[in-house]
Formats: sequence, structure tokens, C-alpha cells
Amino acid sequence: MDTAPSALPSTSTPAQDTRNRRKGATAAALASAVEWYDYFVFGIAAALVLGDLYFPAGSPSAGVLASFATFAVGFLARPFGGVIAGHLGDKRGRKPMLVLALTLMGVATTGIGLLPTYETIGMAAPVLLVTLRVMQGIAVGAQWGGAMLLATEYAPEGKRGIYGSFVQLGVPIGVVTANSVFLLAGAFTSESAFAAWGWRLPFLVGLLVLVLAWYIHKHVEETPEFRAAERALAEKEKEEKGQATEQGADKEAGKGVGKGKGGDRARNSPLRTILRGHLGTVFLAGGSFAVNTATFYILITGVLDYTTRELDMNRGAVLTVSLCVSLTQLVLIPASAALSDRIGRIRIYGLGAAGIALWAVPMFLLIDTGSLLWLAVGTFVASCFLSIMYGPQAALFAELFTPEMRYTGASLGYQIAAVLGGGLAPFVMVLLLETTGTSMSVAAYIIGLAVIALGSIKVLADRARSR
Repeated sequence: MDTAPSALPSTSTPAQDTRNRRKGATAAALASAVEWYDYFVFGIAAALVLGDLYFPAGSPSAGVLASFATFAVGFLARPFGGVIAGHLGDKRGRKPMLVLALTLMGVATTGIGLLPTYETIGMAAPVLLVTLRVMQGIAVGAQWGGAMLLATEYAPEGKRGIYGSFVQLGVPIGVVTANSVFLLAGAFTSESAFAAWGWRLPFLVGLLVLVLAWYIHKHVEETPEFRAAERALAEKEKEEKGQATEQGADKEAGKGVGKGKGGDRARNSPLRTILRGHLGTVFLAGGSFAVNTATFYILITGVLDYTTRELDMNRGAVLTVSLCVSLTQLVLIPASAALSDRIGRIRIYGLGAAGIALWAVPMFLLIDTGSLLWLAVGTFVASCFLSIMYGPQAALFAELFTPEMRYTGASLGYQIAAVLGGGLAPFVMVLLLETTGTSMSVAAYIIGLAVIALGSIKVLADRARSR
């Protein structure tokens, strides 16, 4: 499914185009990596320490549930970030919204790293933690669309998939970096020191995101497709103004033109256009991707809690496995994206969703052995199927919408999936394990989301064929 050209003709020289393309793709990849790093350190901390420090009352399970509920709150905030940044990004540009998202994330993450615990300031601690997590959610909801479009709208013809995958690589890079920093913090501090202050260090590293925000603001240009859409809008407004002048000698005619189609164009309200005519596509996009985000967050946070708390596995060893598995995605994501440029997005995307459905039960059977080796095998195979889906996803979502509403539409689809899948998944996993006492209930949850994904993908494929 590659229904839109990768880039529109540019008035700059080929050498300038190449420099801008490389700079835009690099900035998008870095923005995604640092943003996701900041976001993921919360998930790891939620599984390891936040329950005891900020929600101390009740059983260990209750503390973890409260911690994961706070983790989920960030996901509930993500659609708001996507809507706000999408609407403004389709009207004002991709770059300003990306810079704003990075700045907000840097401030929120640093704030969590400096936040006093429940023991120090009482109920204000969890309240402030939830507030900062909401800020993180808004920031990452705003970031993905901006970074994705910065990459895909600079892509040369026929390479939108591989360019979009540069942004997708930010997720495994963020996971690897977050796990690495936590491993280092744990290695150089005692158990008591880690619980007291060592866990804060990964959050304070998030200050680097502010440096990247400044660089993008100063040195990266707006995307060529957005600039082309702006020129087209200016030409259309000029034509309409000319027609209004010819027809509008009388006052009533002038009022009619002012209230006519010029006031209801997509560029004036991208969100209204999406809600009125493309909401079905948004939900299909979200439905197709929820299984990917759910499985991913189950692997990086839910499994971390399950293996260390229920199966008594070593925390450092499990983090190391997660880190190594994430490294394989650095190869698989761009490979699947490049393949989608050749044989189509839907085929690759659907293959990944089917693989997740088939592997859910074997994966948990392997994890339940309590063996580090089988944990690595189970999560590695699952990670392969996630990568197959995630590689072409940015290009696929970009191609579902036209440039003047692309930021809004693609962001909404992605963030709906994040709420329905990723945000609730670790919480649902703990709840299912506590209720049923078996990990097969979590496997069934993944399979259910995979069935929804396959149904959504089929409808999108049918629509593409009909066009």
C-alpha cells in the first residue's frame, strides 16, 4: 500500500535536497530515540521501585498495580497530545510541534527524577507523579507524528518505508538505552542506595532532550510536502479571493463567500475534517496496531515485573535479556520497512500481526519455565514479529491521509492504539495473573487483540484495492 508520492518537487538544488533529507531523517530518529528513552525509564521504574516509593500502602501487588496505573495514565494523555499537536502541526508545521513535544518531555522527565517520595511529602508525591506522567504522555503523543512526518515527508520516491523506519528505531534505541542506564545505576549502587537515589539517575539523563530540541529548532527545515501544501493553500485562497472580487460587488454576495467553502477547508480545521470524514480510517489504524503496542509493553514492563516478582528471576539478568532482544530490532525494523517498499505495506504488516497471534501461547509457556534461556527465546521470537509490524507502520499510517490532515490522522490512529493496547497492557497483565493465576490468560488477551488487528488490516487492504 503505497498510494502517495514520497516527496513533491523541490526548488532547491539536488545537493541541498540530499543534505536536508539526511538532516531531517537524522533529527527525526534522534528525536524519537530520546523521547522514547524518557518515556520508557518510567515503565522500568514502575516495575522496579515506584510502587514502594510512591504507593506504599497495601500488598506488593497493590503497589505494582498502582504504579502501572500511573504508567497507563501517560497513555490516556497521549491522544490529547496527538490531537493538539496534530491540529497545529497540520496548520503551522511539523517542526514547531516536534520541538515543543521534546521540550515538554525533557521538563517532565527531569521533574520525576527530582520528585520527593511519599515518605517525604505524603499524598502530594503520587499526585505530582501522576501529573508529570500526564505531561510525558502529552509530549510523546505530540512527538510521534512530528518525527514520523519529518522523516517520511523528506523521503525520496519509493523509500518512504525505510525513511519512516528511522523514527521507529527510536523505540528499540530508547529501550536499550533505558535498560542500559538502569543496569549501570544498579551496578554502581547497593540495593538500598538504588532504592534511595540510584533510580533517579536515568530520569536526569533526560535533560539531553532539551539540547536536541534546540538543535532541531535552529538547524532543521520544515518538510517539503508541508511547504508544498502551504503553497497550494495560498494559491487556492488567491483564486477564491479573485472570484469573490468578481462576484462580490454586492454586500450579501461577499458575506456568502466568507461563510462558504473557504471557511471549512481541511487546512483551517484538520481535526474537524478527520472527525467528519475519516474517523473510520483512524479507528481502523488504531485497531490494526493495538496488539503491537500491547505485546511490546507486556514484554518490556509486564514480563519484567512477572519474572522478578512471581518467578524470582534476577532483575539484572532479565533487564539484560530485554536489552539484547531490543538490539535485534535495530536490524529487523529497517529490513521489514525496506521490504514493504518493494512488496507493499499491508502484506508485511499483516504477517507480523498473524505471527504475534500464533506465538502468544508458546511465548508464555517458555517464560513460565523460569529459565533465562527460554525467556530469551520466547521474547526474541515475539520481538521479531513486533519488528515486522513496526517497520512499515509509519509509512502505512502516513499514506492513509493526505498532507493537510496527515499529522492529525496518523497521530490519532497511533495514540488510540497506544491507549487501548500499550497503556493498559501491563495493568491488565497483573490483573489477569492475580485473578486467574495463569499466564495463559495474558496470552489470550494478546490473541484477542491480534484478531482485531487482522480484521482491521483486511478492511484497510480492501479499501486500498478498491482505490
